Amino acid sequence: TPGLYKTTDYGKTWTKINNGIPNNAFTRVVREDEVRKDLLFAGTELGLFISWDGGKQWNPFQLNLPIVPITDLKIHKGDLIAATSGRSFWILDDLGLIRQHKKEQTDFALYQPEDAYMVNGYSGMNAANPGGTSRNAGVNPATGVVIYYNLPTTKATDLLQLEIKDAGGNIIRTITSKADSTYFYYDGAPSPDPVLSKQKGLNRFVWDMRYSTMAAIPNVYIESSYAGHKIAPGTYTLTLKLGDQQQTTKAIVLPNPLYGIDAATYTEYDKLMTTMEKDVTAMHQLVNSLYKKRLQLEDLLKSLSADTKLDAIRKEATALVQQMKAWDEDMIQRKSKAYDDVENFPNKFTANYLFLINQTESDIPRVNQPNLDLKKQLDAEWAVLKQRATEIETKLSALNKKLMEAGVGPVWKK
Repeated sequence: TPGLYKTTDYGKTWTKINNGIPNNAFTRVVREDEVRKDLLFAGTELGLFISWDGGKQWNPFQLNLPIVPITDLKIHKGDLIAATSGRSFWILDDLGLIRQHKKEQTDFALYQPEDAYMVNGYSGMNAANPGGTSRNAGVNPATGVVIYYNLPTTKATDLLQLEIKDAGGNIIRTITSKADSTYFYYDGAPSPDPVLSKQKGLNRFVWDMRYSTMAAIPNVYIESSYAGHKIAPGTYTLTLKLGDQQQTTKAIVLPNPLYGIDAATYTEYDKLMTTMEKDVTAMHQLVNSLYKKRLQLEDLLKSLSADTKLDAIRKEATALVQQMKAWDEDMIQRKSKAYDDVENFPNKFTANYLFLINQTESDIPRVNQPNLDLKKQLDAEWAVLKQRATEIETKLSALNKKLMEAGVGPVWKK
């Protein structure tokens, strides 16, 4: 009879263990996992099957594998490799998840991801719901930390949050299931933050190993990237939160052996990039804040009555508006709206700072002296511009006091 059998006393007691495998699915190979006892894989004439209980019950395990005879199976370095008849070799590289997964997982769970290497490039497997195959090209493994989590039924109002911390407890990035309601696209805009899936059952998310996206200036085109830099190799803490429930695990990121970069070089690079990204975010937040206040001040000037008692305030406010415009134009230029506009409208300070960040970030994370020299030069320019912004804030505070005393109201940041 076709099927699988096991015996503890050869020739006397036989037990059929092919429950779940069709009778016409002749079994060619059975392999037990190297880590999890009783986790079995069976290659048959009609595809792949899995058993969680040592063969008592089998279930189809095709995933995206075509229905094809499986001629051999091998477990190698945490991967399951299948040889097929007519469909070449197939590799399942997420055995870490299979080893942790319960047969009937219905509760809230976060699985420890497999160790990930620092690599560059793109893979179709980075998508939230990847197909795993392509008609036109081979598909490489995901170029990030592949995170799996299981969810019960959730409400539309439930917020799912993934918090990523480094070994020092510093928050690297926070990703949620709620899209940013304030985000809008314009030419040159940064990419929107990724969103976590909340579907019932098993979910998958690939962290691209990057820090948070830097702040931008709405409707200002800068031919640059706002993406945070890639992390340094190390151990990171992942915490998944859903209401009052939370699960925590570790993610290990390994250095790329082809780079030849030591830990000190990674640390130097990470520290420099983190500092510059925080600085440009602070710059853009200040630009956005003062721009909104300037627009409010301009609207207030238009609404002022012609009463001569307000002449002094009107004059002071007009002068401050001009000072704010001059500072804004030195920080950025708002005329560029699309590619190549900079040929007519040269970039200003924050664009140059962004260019430095983008040029310092490299596939091989190493800091060069020319980058440090340029940063020193730009930091000196920023110190002057920052002082000018402080003077504007001081004058605006004094003007607000006079506006309130005159009964026409202060300028507030929206």
